[in-house]
Amino acid sequence: MKQELDKLLCERYPKMMVNRNGAVTETCMCWGFECGDGWFNILDQLMGNIQHHIDWNLRQRQVAIDYNSTAAPESMRKVPELVPQVTLDQVKEKFGTLRFYYTGGDNYIDGMVRMAESMSGVICEECGSPGKRRDGGWIYTACDTHTKPEHFTEQEEV
Repeated sequence: MKQELDKLLCERYPKMMVNRNGAVTETCMCWGFECGDGWFNILDQLMGNIQHHIDWNLRQRQVAIDYNSTAAPESMRKVPELVPQVTLDQVKEKFGTLRFYYTGGDNYIDGMVRMAESMSGVICEECGSPGKRRDGGWIYTACDTHTKPEHFTEQEEV
């Protein structure tokens, strides 16, 4: 991913990027987002929705704690479970789709991540246009314009 897009994601979602400048021995995020620019929008939407879910959960917990402390007996108090802050461990392309490795979150976030990863299988990694998974030694997702002939074997080119 271009450096300016990488930087933009880091600026928009600083809570997720605590490992971004970590040592190579500690995190793979030191290499940045290891995928093409075409998946920027998938990542931006995914990370935005994850952070919104976490922030909403924190607000709901605080409201429940504040309200419950004065309005309900202790035996009836219900406080939502805390959703741990998501921090990124690695983001890359593998077998033609996005891989989003992280720590924290909950089942809802896990579902969002799986959906984003599956969407990357039909979106060109280079430009973001509709694409399909292609093979030829290296599996990748691309539109017809960004099909990489260098990935095809000699038999397929004939």
